[in-house]
Amino acid sequence: MQQEKNAAGSRTTDLVSMSDLTVTLSGILGTKGWLSGLDTRPYARDWLDRFGVEPLGVARPTGTAEVVEVVKACGKAGVAVVPQGGNTGLCGAAVAGLPNAVILSLSRMTAIGQPDPDTGSIPVEAGVVLATLHEALEPHGLIFPMHLGAEGSARIGGLIGTNAGGSHALRYGMMHDLVLGLEVVLPDGTVWNGLRAVQKDNAGYQLRRLFCGAEGTLGVVTRAILKLHPAPRQRATALMVAPDFAAAVAFGTFLRREAGEFLSGLEFFCDLGVGLALKHLPDLALPLEKRGAVYMLVELTCGSPRVPLDEILGFSLEQGMEQGLVTDGALAMSDAHRAHFWRLREEQPEGQRLEGEQLKHDISVPPGKLAQFIAAAGAICAGMLPGVRINPFGHLGDGNIHYNLTPPEGVAGFGGKAGEIGQALAALATEMGGSFAAEHGLGRAKIALADRHRSRVERDLMARLKAALDPSAVMNPGVLVDSRPQRTSFE
Repeated sequence: MQQEKNAAGSRTTDLVSMSDLTVTLSGILGTKGWLSGLDTRPYARDWLDRFGVEPLGVARPTGTAEVVEVVKACGKAGVAVVPQGGNTGLCGAAVAGLPNAVILSLSRMTAIGQPDPDTGSIPVEAGVVLATLHEALEPHGLIFPMHLGAEGSARIGGLIGTNAGGSHALRYGMMHDLVLGLEVVLPDGTVWNGLRAVQKDNAGYQLRRLFCGAEGTLGVVTRAILKLHPAPRQRATALMVAPDFAAAVAFGTFLRREAGEFLSGLEFFCDLGVGLALKHLPDLALPLEKRGAVYMLVELTCGSPRVPLDEILGFSLEQGMEQGLVTDGALAMSDAHRAHFWRLREEQPEGQRLEGEQLKHDISVPPGKLAQFIAAAGAICAGMLPGVRINPFGHLGDGNIHYNLTPPEGVAGFGGKAGEIGQALAALATEMGGSFAAEHGLGRAKIALADRHRSRVERDLMARLKAALDPSAVMNPGVLVDSRPQRTSFE
């Protein structure tokens, strides 16, 4: 009886504490900045609707000072803080995994500073949408060379948190290569100001890189200085067909040698993906005479109008055909053609989503082993679920494969094989010296995979870093290093 009274008293204390925190946060942020109840629903579930419990509320600060106050208040109350950008992630890292957490949305922190063409940099707040940044840079003849399918809603802070890659990582690198400086609110509410617009800074540990890919577990990124590049003054783009994945890999090797520093995009997708995109998106068309097994999207860019990009790409296409690595191809003759070629690649996820249930896997292997992985993975999946429809697509230049599956024709679901398939693909990627988390991170979905397929030393190092910076475990608990049982993305 006494235990029941104590438990009831504890619950009452918790409710009072949560009520006090709600009042405090509402006072800090105002009615537009603090959302609760039904207003939290757009923020509460991840993009794939697999993760997320109802939060205590959603904090929407307008600047770093308010972020500090929110983090301090939550820390004092022992309440988890979940940083959130555009909530376009695929591993559940930007939604609450525990009841009564506070989602800290950066969506109102959208200031874009003046670009500095001499330094090649620009200061931005973490809530800036990637496509908005692209538009803001156009009049200045500068680009931020990060492109991905979700760029209309993905925000800079989230891209930093997941160390996003995208379709131009082959030439420009991933997000950690494009971040020069950061401002971060740490779990105790202190602010690290590392907003330095320099590429070379060897004054100790590279802290800015530590927060790239940390998925909000070490602090809240509030501002960044991003690295810019001159906008290309000419482009040459082609859509090509390869007879198989081995030929595509060989042609990619040839292109890297022939086009060198001008090669900015080297993407691939397969005929199943094309068929689904054409089926569900009637405004799409395939600008080739016939369908093929594997498609390659190649783009060369250059800042000088004097470099013969069309000649280089045309020669590469001819050589590919002579060597039997390319069976068909089309050169983009206008910006509209180029945009349509890219849409064929970028709509691959949408075509599969509209087909129905799917499994998504984010794999990377050394580029030379891409065809080997796809062949071995296909045999594994077909053995586990005969007739499963396999749709690999992604970034040929850096070996990143979005290995997505759709159930067999006329079959609902994956027959309870989803988890087994995911484990087998992760093991295969690891055996080939690759990764089961190429550019989407671990989030809540892949912690068990990391614990199984990465060394204990590596996992312990990450846990020790987390404990050192966030000893109270209030910053995005259950993400990246927490090994408590979680529902995986394969279930």
